[in-house]
Amino acid sequence: MHQNNQNLEKDFSKEKCNTKNLSSESFKNELPNNIKKEEHYLPYPATDENKMVHQLDDLTKESEKKATEIFDILENISNNLQETEQKIDKITEVLNKNIKLFTTLSTKFSNIAIFKSALKNNNSILNDANKTLAMLQTSGDSIIDTMDIMQYQDIHRQKIERVINVMRSLSNYTNNLLESKIDDKKRVSSAQHIQGDIHNELASEKEIETLLTEFGKKPFNAL
Repeated sequence: MHQNNQNLEKDFSKEKCNTKNLSSESFKNELPNNIKKEEHYLPYPATDENKMVHQLDDLTKESEKKATEIFDILENISNNLQETEQKIDKITEVLNKNIKLFTTLSTKFSNIAIFKSALKNNNSILNDANKTLAMLQTSGDSIIDTMDIMQYQDIHRQKIERVINVMRSLSNYTNNLLESKIDDKKRVSSAQHIQGDIHNELASEKEIETLLTEFGKKPFNAL
């Protein structure tokens, strides 16, 4: 019995030198070179920055906030354009009256150059006012088109929220499916190496010592 224990302890001592620490760093070193270069393949800790649903919730919240700010800015610009259009309409109304007046005066008093000059200036200003009004109307139409395009952002938000709900449903289903009556703290720890495994990670030093202790407690007829 004593001889068997010595032989077993000797065999385990030979294998103990091959025991590896299964830390994240050693696991990373065992990966192929192409995986080492792409560190984003490695699993990261489940912090708020790495939780998928958490990130998607932040994305939809921030996206909705910025979209609302953009809508408010566009609405203010649109209101300013409408006010400017109304002012230009009043200006063109006055210019049309001036043109009508100076047309009559320049016809009746063709020898007075100031009437013709005033008529020419009012026509030029009216032309510029009409161009400005057209530009304002085009800008207003562009803002309306932009608001319509921004509506797609809300559609995208709804799609992301649908994905979140599906992910949460799958998470709840998986948790229920894997639910156990036994507390994890009461479970036996998993072996790091089982006969037939293709990797070289063997039992830890603590596992070896525990196994030797248990082996030494067994009666000879139990071997």
